[in-house]
Amino acid sequence: MNQFITIVSGLPRSGTSLMMKMLEASGMDILTDNIRKADVDNPKGYYELEKVKKLKDDSSWLKDAQGKVFKMISMLLYELPPDNAYKIIFMQRDMAEMLASQNKMLKRRNQKPGAKNDREMTEMFEKHLGKIYEWIESQKEIDVLYVNYNNIINDPLKESKRVIRFLDSGLAIDGMVSAVDPSLYRNRCVENSD
Repeated sequence: MNQFITIVSGLPRSGTSLMMKMLEASGMDILTDNIRKADVDNPKGYYELEKVKKLKDDSSWLKDAQGKVFKMISMLLYELPPDNAYKIIFMQRDMAEMLASQNKMLKRRNQKPGAKNDREMTEMFEKHLGKIYEWIESQKEIDVLYVNYNNIINDPLKESKRVIRFLDSGLAIDGMVSAVDPSLYRNRCVENSD
């Protein structure tokens, strides 16, 4: 069994659920509680684990997470206790696409975004990303692979190979590739749509 804990992370709507679906389809053990059900915004499911949000108060469950994967929003990564080895697959996506996806989801739920406009959100997210990237690089117990959502959609085989190499595992690449459903790529940036 792998002696490290795998985490899929990134900003909201960056493709973390897609990566979890890929890892599940490849045969990896995933940690999820399915409390948040699939819906129109994430038809294949959210793959969330509620206790991740309370990691600061209770990290005892991490001892059973070695060789498994769970999803964790990037803002919570700071709460990882340093006494474990982690491999983080950090999802990245075009900021305009992420915000479009987030705005549509919030609108459907009759919720308002935390910032007044997309420019403010972009500035807030970019500032956070700069800090979290720097923090990750300074953590000796963390190994990270940055994976771009758009690259997965365009070449799932190439990106799946990168993930499998990073995890140094015998995961099933066919399952990983087949989990990518391009029809769910619904919030394209104008420059990315042909």
